[in-house]
Amino acid sequence: MDWKKEIKSWGIMLSVIAFLYFTGLLPVIIGGLQSVLLSTGLIKPKMEIPDLTDRQFDYHGKFLTFDGQQIELESYRGKTLFINLWASWCGPCRAEMPHISELYKSVQHEPDLEFLLIGIDNDFKKSQGFIEGKNWAFPTAHASFGLNQSLQSESIPTTLVVNPEGKIVFYQEGMSNFNTDKFRDFLLSQ
Repeated sequence: MDWKKEIKSWGIMLSVIAFLYFTGLLPVIIGGLQSVLLSTGLIKPKMEIPDLTDRQFDYHGKFLTFDGQQIELESYRGKTLFINLWASWCGPCRAEMPHISELYKSVQHEPDLEFLLIGIDNDFKKSQGFIEGKNWAFPTAHASFGLNQSLQSESIPTTLVVNPEGKIVFYQEGMSNFNTDKFRDFLLSQ
């Protein structure tokens, strides 16, 4: 009799997961849970500078904002640039966005610091639909024209910081709560 209960329990769990998957709610729920985890402060950016000392950032490339304007990477040259690559289906990306938004709000008036969050969904409309209606404050765009070599990554989310001299001074694959005093100080010291 115990095996029947076990099969029934597994059937219910699989049914719930299938329902969440097919309704599109699974990434929303997972992203929400991961955001709560980030809020605890347990996952923070790895502040040690990566070994990219000889790596210059490639400023070639352009992106499309969700209101149809083109952004040239070249326009960010000479400033500190925080870049985050994300996708609408990525739970960890969803989890860190509220924290990036809070960080952005705290530094948005710094004249030599720019933020650019780049959606990499294959479908522009999916990225646009995900961003619409959110209260996030940061500038967003879509990789409609592709990504240059400096922005190629093995996973998402990926975050990098480029200093005014064009050197990549921070690179991280995976989610983090970037809204910390230590990371804010790091950005402002570039």
